[in-house]
Parts: sequence; C-alpha cells; structure tokens
Amino acid sequence: MYQTLIFRPLYNGLVGIIDVLPWIDLGMAVIIFTVIVKLILFPLSRTSILTQARMKEVEPEMAQLKAKYANDRQVQAMKIMELYKSKGIRPFSGILLLLIQLPILLALISVFYKIIPDIHPEFLYNFISVPVIKTHFLGLIDLTQKSLILSFITAGAQFFQLYFSPAVRAQTRQSKTTPTNVDFSSQLAGSMNKQMKFLLPILAFVSTYWIIPSQFPAAAAIIAIYWTVSTLFTLVQELFIMYRYSRKVRIVS
Repeated sequence: MYQTLIFRPLYNGLVGIIDVLPWIDLGMAVIIFTVIVKLILFPLSRTSILTQARMKEVEPEMAQLKAKYANDRQVQAMKIMELYKSKGIRPFSGILLLLIQLPILLALISVFYKIIPDIHPEFLYNFISVPVIKTHFLGLIDLTQKSLILSFITAGAQFFQLYFSPAVRAQTRQSKTTPTNVDFSSQLAGSMNKQMKFLLPILAFVSTYWIIPSQFPAAAAIIAIYWTVSTLFTLVQELFIMYRYSRKVRIVS
C-alpha cells in the first residue's frame, strides 16, 4: 500500500516533471516538485497554523486556568480542553498534519535516492517515459555528491524561517513580557525558541553535509534543495495565512 499510494505517485511526479520539462536540471525539477507537494498539503497546513493562532488568542484565559487549578492537574487539563472546545479550537490538528507528512517525507527520501544516478523504469507508470537527467544544478553543483554550498543555504533558510516565523516571534515577545512567577511554561517555551534559532540551522547543516550523506550519499544534495525550498515555502505560507487571519480578526472586531 505504501508503494502504491505514496512512493510511486511521488516518484512518477518527479520523473514526470523532468519528462515534461526536459530542458531543466534535476535541482530545478526538485524545486518545482517540492512546491507542488507543499501546495497539495496546504489545506492541512492552513488548519494547523490557524489553530496555533487561535491558541495564542486564548493564552491569557489559559494562564488564568493554570493558576486557578495549579494544584489539580487533572481538573486543569479538563478546564483547558473545555476552553478550547468553547472557542472551536482543535489543539491536536497539528498531529494529523505530522502523521500525514511523516510517511510522505520518508517516501521522498526514497524517491530522491532512487532517482540518482539512474531512473528505475519499474517504478514508472506506462504513460511516463524515462527522461535524461541533468545532475548539475544550474550547471554548477553536482547533485550526485554532497554540497557544502547547499548545506550552508539549507542552514541559512532554516535560520531565516525561525527568525521571521510569526509564531516564534510571538512566543519570544510573550516570554519577555511575562513575569517569571506567573507562567513558567511560557518562559521556558520562549527560551527554547531562542535557542532553536541557532540549534536547528546547525542541525540542518550537519544533517545535509554529514548525517544524510553517510546513509544516502547520492541523495544528500537533492534533500538539501528540498529542505531549503520546503522551509522557505513554510515561512511564506505562515506569513500569508497569519496576515489574512489578522485582517479578518480586525474586520470582525
């Protein structure tokens, strides 16, 4: 089922782009392919981001409930869930997105691994022919090898996304204005967000330049391109959704 419903459609999608646009290199095909995948997942991402925005709005009420029922965690959790329900918030919607994206991500790694250096015709649908793959990105970077340049770009994109993410910036601002004796969890979350701005870019670099190449040496550069485009798309998507949502809230109020 995994092969039929996830891997083969993704594999044929990427190969199909190269087949339809034979003048582009593999790196450009991966960029187009990544955008298409992210657009398909956009409805789920939108739901998850809007849920985070609504949860931010009720944080003052949630903080009051935490303080009021600080000595009874069970009642506290029940009251918080009642608050979410009254506001129409589904706090676990992000888990659904994760559950859907995880097998897709694993399949994408297999797709990238099985497209370099040669395409496997046995995975292709009958209406897709075997195209010639150009493995030099923009004529400069050999995509069959790990790339220091692409790894640095991936790390930079990760830092850029975390730095400008509305959710992260809001959490950081809140941690600065929240008294330490009022909501320790908010303080801790804000502190972690600050550290993640530096730790995740480092992790992105180490992953694409050392960890991934050790397991998938021929796919490391392609994964770096996918990671970069996916990260930047997520940022643009979040900024767009939050801008539309904030405008809607202002109009209603």
